[in-house]
Order: sequence, then structure tokens, then C-alpha cells
Amino acid sequence: MSTETLTENLSELREEHEISSVAFESLVISLVLAEVALGAAVWHKWIWLAVPLVLITAHVMHGLLIGLHEAVHGLLRRNRRLNEFDGLLIGVFSWLPLTLYRVVHQSHHVHLASERDAELWPFVLPTAPRWTRRVAALLELTVGLIYSPILFLRIFFRRNSSIRSPKVRRRIWAELALGAVVWTTIIAAVAFWGVWKYWFWMYLAPAVIAANLQSWRKYIEHVGLTGNTANSSTRSIVPKSWLGRAFAYTLLHEPYHGVHHQHAGLPHTALPQFASMLAPKNPGERVPFMSYRQALPDLVQSLANPRVGAQWCSSPRR
Repeated sequence: MSTETLTENLSELREEHEISSVAFESLVISLVLAEVALGAAVWHKWIWLAVPLVLITAHVMHGLLIGLHEAVHGLLRRNRRLNEFDGLLIGVFSWLPLTLYRVVHQSHHVHLASERDAELWPFVLPTAPRWTRRVAALLELTVGLIYSPILFLRIFFRRNSSIRSPKVRRRIWAELALGAVVWTTIIAAVAFWGVWKYWFWMYLAPAVIAANLQSWRKYIEHVGLTGNTANSSTRSIVPKSWLGRAFAYTLLHEPYHGVHHQHAGLPHTALPQFASMLAPKNPGERVPFMSYRQALPDLVQSLANPRVGAQWCSSPRR
């Protein structure tokens, strides 16, 4: 599918299904409440309360990271300016510029699971040694807050970068500068007032966990699959219980990932309505899992030799 075709599909599907920001706004409110409670727990030195609050905050942050993904597709807000503003804001606090993510992620959709899918590098390259792919997986799954931005920045800074548009590159540079200014100001303020413990508990600890959750979800979605269709190269989750559906709601319905790859222009609220599209129709396609817990073992068994894409089926390095 070409970039032009993808853009046309986005426009058509936006017209058919209304974009709703209710779930995203709920996540923002939840984050504020969780942070206030976490700040109070740290103030009173209630570590027994701070630890579970960090986990709750991390889950909400994970949902907001998916908000960055929605903003990339122009599906986070009806108003384009608000969509871009929220995407820029999330990008700054996740250390990943919105425009850089947008360019690379669009390529991920166009070249899903092929050797040109830079978002899944190096797992799409049969020429990549197994030890390289293992190290990449280890880093992304344990220190995703650092590794994931580096993965995208590598694409931007490499000599033969696929990001060639001067306008796009200038915007990415501007967003990198914005992030540098914001974070310099934040770190300076934290140091000036000596509130490192609050910064650690209220941002760093949950952000590290959230970034790792993001990485594990990404791997569950794609790593270890060697199909050549959207469904055979994507693991999807279709929850059956009300708790599972509520969980999917807090992740902006990202679990219905195969639907998203077939129709990238669908707002997240519409994805569950198209779950029937995930039924296997071609060889190699799988029945959706009912939960991430059920899908996790399928991923774990592939981590000894992490691969993505049909190109591996004909590779001597299988």
C-alpha cells in the first residue's frame, strides 16, 4: 500500500466514524489523580502505598503513550491543532518527537513486517546476527524509555536516512530542541528545589515501567510472526470479559491491533466493532487471543531467536 493510498483511507474512514477523545481525557484525569495521590504518599513516606500507586500511574502513562500513536494518525482529537498539541506534549515527556514517530510509523504501516519496516529493526533483517537481535530485544524490553527513542533517532541521524524532506527534518529538529528546553528547565527546577525523590517516584519510576510495558505490548503484537498478511504478522487481543474490555479501553483499544493494521484510519473507539475481521482467512493467520496474558507465552518462546516477517521463511538463517 502506498503512502497516498494510506492517506486516502485515513480520510475516508474518519468521515465514517467519529473521533472521540473521551477515553484520552479520562486517562489525563486519571494521571492527575494518581500523581496527586503519589505525591501525598511520598510526602508522608508511605512507601507501602507509593509502590502500588507507581504501578497504577505506569499503566495510565502506557495508555497515554498509545495516545501519541493516535495523534500520529490524526485520531486523538477532532481538532487538528489540539491533536498536534497533545501529540507534541506526549512526545516531549516520552522523549520521542511526534513528527519523527509519525514518519517512521507511517512507514511501518506501508512496509509492515518487511525488511523496510524500520520500526521493527533489526528483527526484519535476515542478515542481522541472532546475538544482535537478542541484545536489541533485551534492551528494548528492559530499558525501553532510553532504547525506543534511540531506535527512532537512529533512523533520523543515519547517513542514508529515509527521512529526506527538508521541511520534515526541520520540524523534527524543532521538536528535539523543544524537548531539550523543556527537560533542561525541569531538571534545573528539580535540582534547585531539591525534590529528586518526587521526580523519581512521580515520573522516572512509572515512566520506566510504562515504556517497558509499551515495548512488551509491541513485541506481543509482532515479534516472532513470519506471515505476509496483516493478520498473520500481527497478534491481536479480543477480550471477552467486561474487565478485559475495560482494560482495552484504557489502552485506547490498541489490543485490536490487526484491525488497526487493516484500516489505520479507524478511530480507536470503532476498532472493537470490526473484530470479526480478525478471524483467520489465509494460511498462517491465527485466532485472536483473549488477553495479553494468554498471548505472552507465544511471544516468549520466540525471544531466543526474535524475528519478524515472511522474508525469514526463505532465509538460510531461519
